[in-house]
Amino acid sequence: MNTPITRRLFGLSVGAAMALAGGWAHAQAGQTVRIAFMDPLSGPFAAVGQNQLKSWQFMAEHFSKKNAAGVKFEVVGFDNKGSPQESLNTVKAAIDQGIRYIVQGNGSGAAAAISDAVTKHNERNPGKEVVFLNYAAVDPALTNERCSFWHFRLDADTTMKMEALTSYMKDQPEIKSVYLINQNYAHGQQVARFFKEGIARKRPDIKIAGEDLHPLGQVKDFAPFVAKIKASGADAVVTGNWGPDMTLLIKAANDAGLKAAFYLYYGGVTGTPTALANWTGGPVRQVSIIHNGLPGIQGFQDEFKKRFNDDWYTGQTYNGLAMLAAGMAAAKTTEPVAVARAMSGIRFQGFNGEVEMRKLDHQLQQPVIISEWRKATPKVPYSVENTGFNFQEVRTLPPYVASTPTSCQMKRP
Repeated sequence: MNTPITRRLFGLSVGAAMALAGGWAHAQAGQTVRIAFMDPLSGPFAAVGQNQLKSWQFMAEHFSKKNAAGVKFEVVGFDNKGSPQESLNTVKAAIDQGIRYIVQGNGSGAAAAISDAVTKHNERNPGKEVVFLNYAAVDPALTNERCSFWHFRLDADTTMKMEALTSYMKDQPEIKSVYLINQNYAHGQQVARFFKEGIARKRPDIKIAGEDLHPLGQVKDFAPFVAKIKASGADAVVTGNWGPDMTLLIKAANDAGLKAAFYLYYGGVTGTPTALANWTGGPVRQVSIIHNGLPGIQGFQDEFKKRFNDDWYTGQTYNGLAMLAAGMAAAKTTEPVAVARAMSGIRFQGFNGEVEMRKLDHQLQQPVIISEWRKATPKVPYSVENTGFNFQEVRTLPPYVASTPTSCQMKRP
């Protein structure tokens, strides 16, 4: 994959790193940096985990061809089964294999367990430190009261996404009432909480028509929930569901002929686009850091589909490796302590523009995008899950608008 657009994207990330490093850094050139991927590779969310493991490995191959630090990247999969307890076992297994960098994203409970385990390990084992790149666990606590120097979040957190979503929804006069349905764990609870807080400030006339929290990954039929939504008369649904919980909710809503608009966090995650293929309800809009019309995205998606018959939708895999390469170039080493210091506050060119890893709390500051599920066009031609549809931008909030404050009091080595 060597299109002019991808060359331009890659060149910008290299250029940013070179500017930081003051030139090419050769001390670590030729080294292979092993990265442990820890997410569900079995169980109900396995399809998501398998896609994202392939996505990390795909981007590792891309950046290994050329990057500012001159290193190679290798991503090794570990099945944490989505469990915080099992994540402790995978952290230990990775460290025992000499791996010094960890990536994880599916489940804030697992992310909190990994962050705590990494922090404790580093305190007890100077010289053997580990860095944790969180690419999708969006619990705000991870960069607030539970922040750690060793934890770097690549996705926008729940508050950032909700700031963007409510800023968009307040300008939609047709929305009069909203139903909230979410998974019953930290992320789902926070989506509901922050939506209610945000919309009360911006559109206090919008009514909360109803609210449900359901067990994570256990509901097989969402028809009873959809019946409640329909009976409430809500004209919009807000949900942070992902994986099969999102897919089955969409299927049940379509089967019931629900006409409400849907506002999603994870509409593009494996399985859900296929469920949306024959959608007959209201507009489906997603808040995220990516959409299918971003410059350079098409080349990556086409190559990924050609190789895996699957969709590349996790832009954080690009940003994570771009940041690691830039940090290693700036530090002139692959040692985690020096690299973490270099990444703390770093600015680099990501797939979604220039971004900054905020030094205060290690929360990436980046644009947050509202996109809508629409038929593919000549301008945005990619067919998500071969449906003939994709997510197209309707509004982008720049980093300074989507940014939210932090209470982090970071302890630095």
